[in-house]
Amino acid sequence: MYSNSSQVPRHIFREYDIRGLAERELSDGIVGAIGAAYGTYLLGKGIYSAVVGGDARLSTPRIKSAVTDGLTSVGISIIDIGLSATPVFYWSLYHFGVSGGVMVTGSHNPPEFNGLKLACGKTTMWGEDIIEIYRIISERRSEKPGTRGAVRDAGIIEPYLEMLISKIQLGPRKLKLVLDSGNGTGGIYAPPFMRAIGVDVEELFSEPDGRFPNHHPDPTKRGYLLPLMDAVKRSGADAGIGFDGDSDRIGVVDDEGNMIFGDQLMAIYWREILQKHPGAVGITEIKSSAMLPEEIARLGGRPMWWKSGHSLMKAKMREENALFAGEVSGHMFFADEYYGYDDAFYAAGRLARILSNTEKKLSELIAELPRYHSTAETRFPCPDETKFGVVDRVKERAIKEAETITVDGVRIIYPDGWGLLRVSNTQPILVSRCEGKTEEALRRIMDDMKRRVMEAGGPDFEWEY
Repeated sequence: MYSNSSQVPRHIFREYDIRGLAERELSDGIVGAIGAAYGTYLLGKGIYSAVVGGDARLSTPRIKSAVTDGLTSVGISIIDIGLSATPVFYWSLYHFGVSGGVMVTGSHNPPEFNGLKLACGKTTMWGEDIIEIYRIISERRSEKPGTRGAVRDAGIIEPYLEMLISKIQLGPRKLKLVLDSGNGTGGIYAPPFMRAIGVDVEELFSEPDGRFPNHHPDPTKRGYLLPLMDAVKRSGADAGIGFDGDSDRIGVVDDEGNMIFGDQLMAIYWREILQKHPGAVGITEIKSSAMLPEEIARLGGRPMWWKSGHSLMKAKMREENALFAGEVSGHMFFADEYYGYDDAFYAAGRLARILSNTEKKLSELIAELPRYHSTAETRFPCPDETKFGVVDRVKERAIKEAETITVDGVRIIYPDGWGLLRVSNTQPILVSRCEGKTEEALRRIMDDMKRRVMEAGGPDFEWEY
């Protein structure tokens, strides 16, 4: 019925999701085969229904239809929530009381890519569970077509917004925020949510458009935040908030139009959380500034280094019963007053609550944090068949020469800073970041890390800021 196993590329089955070039690697036949295999996986766990949603990419309706066809072919019944954001998809698992689901989204990747996030229980699958879907296909274990599952459309926008509004009550300070949805899914939810809780909102690029005509929706890249920065300065807003294409990541610009790194934003959130929960464990992503664990400890928390990756972070949070964690890339996971998944709309609401309860400007709150000199998260191409070896060789040498943290790649500790090299689990890319206590220290660490990468067989690259 669907593409045979030899036509389904193994490399699209990645650590956290299934992702590839929409027209070549996610054809109807391939996606249908994935849907049938995933449906078989669910049936093996006694799950007979699933939610399906999708982002605003041009390829999403076709892929969504194909995966639905594959799922229903093995008897899985579908609740179709239509055009949606990833956090809304996560919440739909609770709202409809189901334990399976597919979110069709390319996340922060270029428009020619798309992907499938698969859920089992109330969280997304990752690692070996993703690979098991490929095994079901390659071993031809998919259930044979029988009674086809039913499909029903279900509205989700209004109940989700009602839930979200009930979670946030602002303080006395009146706020003005600029919201940049980048023509992703954020414009459906963020402006009505913020207005409902009392924020004066200015909108940028709220209309979903899979061509992304104004800028690519990745709020961690300074170049994509320029319209937001300009709008904040022009309007005198208290802050600007950007959302990625599927709205599970947040980017923030302060009142002076400066980009706020994800670890700085986490430190602001931790001030509120640790005041209410002293002694809480603070899971800290390996890419974070040294400022963040220092600030968590200063506030009375217990910092703990952990791996990058939204699925890995959420799994560690459940293991540690942690109240909050986040990633430099803008994924924020609140479990103190929320569900523990990454919801950029809720994260925006929490920031609004903090700002509405202080007379200090966001730029002033950021200025109170220790300030070190750092690169941005620098991502540079390296083939999948090469990237792991490069990191392993850098790690093997560094362990012999310096203090290192190796929970994810290698973080080399220098007397006056650190340098990180790790593998991207979603793309043929290496990821690096450096930090120094002074500009001179940063430059020296950058030069040393670049030398280590190239001596290990990695590519030449330019640092991002």
